[in-house]
Amino acid sequence: MSGRTSVVGGKKIMMDSRIQMIVVAVVGWWLVMASSGLAAGEANLSRGKQVYEKYCLACHGPQGRGDGATQFDPPVADLTSSEVLVKPDSRLLRSIHDGRTNTAMDAWKSTLSDDAMRDVLAYILTFPR
Repeated sequence: MSGRTSVVGGKKIMMDSRIQMIVVAVVGWWLVMASSGLAAGEANLSRGKQVYEKYCLACHGPQGRGDGATQFDPPVADLTSSEVLVKPDSRLLRSIHDGRTNTAMDAWKSTLSDDAMRDVLAYILTFPR
C-alpha cells in the first residue's frame, strides 16, 4: 500500500494514495458547492425581488401585507402573518404554482419557472414581521 503518514485528530495514520485523492476531491467539491451556493443565494433574492415587483406587488403591497393597490374580496393574503408563516415552504410554493381556489390568487405555473417561484418565496420570507 503506497501512501503517506498524516496526522488526524492528533494521531498518526497511514493514508492510501487513493483515499487521499478521494478526500481531496470531496473537499474540493464541497468548497465549490458552498461558495457557489452563497453567490446563488444572493442572486436568488435579487431575482425574487424582481419577480415580486413585477407580479405580486400590485395585490400584496410593498411589504407583503396585502395592502396593494388592487383590492379583492376575500382580501389578499398578508404574507407576513403568522397564519401564512407557519405553513411549510412546500405549501407556499404550491399556492404560487397552483393558485388558491375561491380567491384572487391565480396559478403562476404557466408564467413563472420553478426557480422563479422559489426565488420570490425566498424574497417574501425576508419581509419584516
